[in-house]
Amino acid sequence: MSTDKPEDLPSEEELAQMSREDLVKLGSKLDGVELVEYPDPWPVKGTRAERRAERQVAFWFALSGVAGLAFVVAFIWWPAKYVAPDKDGYFMYSLYTPVLGLTLGLMILALGIGVLNYTRKFIPHELAVQQRHDGGSSELDKATVLANLADAGNRSTIARRPLIKRSLGFGGGVLGLALVAVPLGGMLRNPHAQSANKDGLLHTPWQHTKKGEKVFLRRATGSDDISLVRPEDMDAGSMETVFPYRKTDTHEDWAKTILRGDSPVMLIRLRPQDAARVIQHEGQEDYHYGDFYAYTKICSHLGCPTSLYEQRSNRILCPCHQSQFDALQYAKPVFGPATRKLAQLPITVDEETGYFISIGDFNEPIGPAYWERKS
Repeated sequence: MSTDKPEDLPSEEELAQMSREDLVKLGSKLDGVELVEYPDPWPVKGTRAERRAERQVAFWFALSGVAGLAFVVAFIWWPAKYVAPDKDGYFMYSLYTPVLGLTLGLMILALGIGVLNYTRKFIPHELAVQQRHDGGSSELDKATVLANLADAGNRSTIARRPLIKRSLGFGGGVLGLALVAVPLGGMLRNPHAQSANKDGLLHTPWQHTKKGEKVFLRRATGSDDISLVRPEDMDAGSMETVFPYRKTDTHEDWAKTILRGDSPVMLIRLRPQDAARVIQHEGQEDYHYGDFYAYTKICSHLGCPTSLYEQRSNRILCPCHQSQFDALQYAKPVFGPATRKLAQLPITVDEETGYFISIGDFNEPIGPAYWERKS
């Protein structure tokens, strides 16, 4: 705490007439600060070394701005739609994530290097000793602190270095633009504008696109061999992942189906004693075939694959955030962050071939919530 007597302190009128330098000295005195050393980094102004240091700092700030602009451009306009490795355009697609990482990293790194260089080369490296004390701040303390801050900015010489100020504004401004572009970039295109078409959020590859079409349940074997599923292929208490398949599908059609996130379905065969205890969802009483039930693998929480089935408890598990769904109660959530049941696929057995087929598409959107979702 200050040892000055009240009569030694300036009045409000005297305080208002004091210069910034006077306020700095008074503030240091009141705070018990002793400036041991406060050298000017550039005692001789306008030297070539000073100008070279200024250009170096400006270079890093400008590089940060350029990298930030590149990040924004790549984030919005770089080809990000998936392309198979054997297709034209795969090389550009494969560079999307590396380009984002490189430009974002370079932007932040260059800005940091610029700030560090400016601090090292232009900010006076003062050496001060201060006695600490408790208590609130008076108006006098506030005025002197502001004066000290302004004086520090003046001594840093930033005010007379427009090149550095402009480059710093450019780099920092683009960094802010990049931070805004990340959350807003996805809003430039309406993802729900075509929700009603065959590739929209309201439909999956399980839909029947023409009358009389049969959509079979096919295993993904990793080869071109077509492996369909019959009831006798599965043991009680087992699960298989299946995908939609039409006899008219070409190799390219099948490849696209495998890659779609809304294609995979869990085909579960319950044990007879468990199947007798099943509670059906209203309106979906005929979606199963005997002891067989089919549910989407896309978790209703954040879209992770619910790829685990526990036979003894009849729980469907999502390994990402530990949501659990009860296969005996229309796959409703019973644990974890998920709040909606897994969508159920209506299935039956084709009388002609004996293989499983879907009766139609899911009657509700699969996966996480979105604004237009009504379920």
